[in-house]
Amino acid sequence: MIKPGHIVAAAVMAAVVVLSNVLVQYPVEAMVGQLQLADILTWGAFTFPLAFFVSDLTNRRYGPNVARIIVLVGFVCAVAVSVKLATPRLAVASGAAYLFGQLLDISLFNRLRRMAWWRAPLAASVFGSIFDTAIFFTLAFAPFASFLGPNDAFALESAPVLGVLSVTAARWMSWALGDLTVKLLAALLLLAPYRALMRVVLAWPGAQARPA
Repeated sequence: MIKPGHIVAAAVMAAVVVLSNVLVQYPVEAMVGQLQLADILTWGAFTFPLAFFVSDLTNRRYGPNVARIIVLVGFVCAVAVSVKLATPRLAVASGAAYLFGQLLDISLFNRLRRMAWWRAPLAASVFGSIFDTAIFFTLAFAPFASFLGPNDAFALESAPVLGVLSVTAARWMSWALGDLTVKLLAALLLLAPYRALMRVVLAWPGAQARPA
């Protein structure tokens, strides 16, 4: 039976992924000291961690089966809209990364859900983020994936890794490392709101688990 909460969760998930698909096309044009953030970050890094946040709360409230269904609904909606708002290659890369990253997140969360309250969301978000980042940036920018669409010339330019190291590599690799760093920090920062909202979620009838 479809509940209003299912629809809300799926809609929020789709909105987060679509927004991230668009924002990942825009490097952060700012300087921090001598560091040019455009070499290591895109704006999508600041919005996508919310997908894991929504997924984990949904999993906590409804359980893994419903969470997977909502992820699939969000996936279909996000890819459909992203084809219009982003390039086809970015849409495919984002869709594949989102789907596999979220499914990994749900699986790990479910295995750890009865341990200390912070372990499930933190571990699931960390490993999900690593998996998601690797898939997305590889499919979106790596030369071998050019069958998905043309490469971004700016992304392929050589630049110092993370904007400061003496080693140079394609700019998209620094974006991947920079985005992953932000996602991992977000996984830590979102623990506090997760804990606060978990108290509300677990107070609802039919909750799947109790906090440690």
